[in-house]
Amino acid sequence: MRGSASTLVAVVRCDDYDTHTVHEAVGRVLALLGGPEQFIRPGDRILLKPNLLVASAPESAVTTHPAVFQAVVRHLREAGALLTYGDSPAFGRSVGAARRGGLLEVAGREGVPLADFAPARTVSFPEGQLIKQFTVAEAVLDADGVVSLPKLKTHGLMRITGAVKNQFGCIPGTRKGEFHARMTTVDRFGQMLVDLNRLLRPRLFVMDGIVAMEGNGPRGGDPRPLSVLLASSDPVAIDATVCLLVGLDPSLVTTITWGEKWDLGTASAIEYVGDPVNSLAVPDFVIDRSPLSTTGAPGFLSRVAKNVVVPRPVIDPQLCTRCGTCVTMCPVEPKAVEFPPYGVRGGDLVPEHHYSRCIRCYCCQEMCPERAISIYRPPLGRVLRRSP
Repeated sequence: MRGSASTLVAVVRCDDYDTHTVHEAVGRVLALLGGPEQFIRPGDRILLKPNLLVASAPESAVTTHPAVFQAVVRHLREAGALLTYGDSPAFGRSVGAARRGGLLEVAGREGVPLADFAPARTVSFPEGQLIKQFTVAEAVLDADGVVSLPKLKTHGLMRITGAVKNQFGCIPGTRKGEFHARMTTVDRFGQMLVDLNRLLRPRLFVMDGIVAMEGNGPRGGDPRPLSVLLASSDPVAIDATVCLLVGLDPSLVTTITWGEKWDLGTASAIEYVGDPVNSLAVPDFVIDRSPLSTTGAPGFLSRVAKNVVVPRPVIDPQLCTRCGTCVTMCPVEPKAVEFPPYGVRGGDLVPEHHYSRCIRCYCCQEMCPERAISIYRPPLGRVLRRSP
C-alpha cells in the first residue's frame, strides 16, 4: 500500500478480550484494509511475530494478548496462510514466554508451531542507511512473509514500543545486546530499527492496544485500557497513530522520524478508516512527553556533565530483590551496573550503577522483574534541551 497518496490505518474500538469480540474486531480491521487477501496468498508461509518480551501473564499487558493472537491466526488461516509464530525474548526462552503469556496453549489448540529463533543467518543489506548486514533468526528469513503483532506500550528509551520496534525480536538472543552496545544513542538505535524493518518488510501489522501499558514500560509499567485495535501495512503510520492516541509528539519518537526520512512509511499522509481516532484518545496516558531527549548530552558537555543532564536509570532499594537481572542484561563491558564489591553478589547489597560507563540503553530498567528501576530525568537536562 506504500507509494499511494496516503497510507491506510484501520482503527477499531474493542473494549475487552472476550474471544468472540476480539475475533470480530480483528475481522473488521482486516476488512477495512481490503481483507486478508490483500496481504496473504493461499499457501504463503507466514510467520506471526507477537511481542513476547519476557514470560508474563496476559493481564500484565507486557505481551501480545492470546485473544488477539488467536483471532489473527483464524482470519489468516481462512485466507490460506500456512502459519508459524515466534519471537526471541529479551530474557529467558521463547517457549517459556509463550506459555506464560497464553500463546502456547492457543497455538497448540490451533495447530500453529512455535518457530525456533535460535538458529540465525547473517544477511547482507546493501540498501541499509546505517546497517549493511543483520543476523536474523532463520525462521524469519525462511518464511514467505511476516505479520507483526505488536503490543502498545511505553518504553524508557524509545518513548513507545510499537510496530517498528517489534521486529527487534527477530534478532536472536544476546545479539540484541550487541546492538545496544553499538548503537549508543537513541537516534542510532532508532535508525537501526528502521533499517531492520526495511530489510524484513512485514506485510501487515495488527497492534494490540485493548489494554496497553503506561508509565514505566515496557515491563514495569501499569496496564491501561485503551480499547483499540490498529492495523496497517505501514509501521510508521501505526506508531504515529499511537502518538495521536496518547498525546505524544511523534517527533520525539526516532523510529517515526527516521522511518519517514528513510521511506519505511509515513507519519504525515495517513488515511484513517474505522472508528474516529479522537474518540479513542487518552490525553492523560502516562508517558514521557518532555522535550528532553535520551540521545545523550549536547556535544559541548563533558562525560561528567552528562551525568547531570541525561536521564539515568535509578534502583529503588526498597523494591530490589537482588535477583541480578539488571547486571545480566547490561550490554557493556565492564558492566555499568554491578553488585558491590564490584561483580560479586552478596547479602543485602543492591546493585550500583556506574554512570560514567552507562550508555543509557535502559536495558536494566526494561527487564527488571520487580519494577525496581525507573528513569530519573534531571531538571538541568530539561533546561538545556529547551534552550535555543
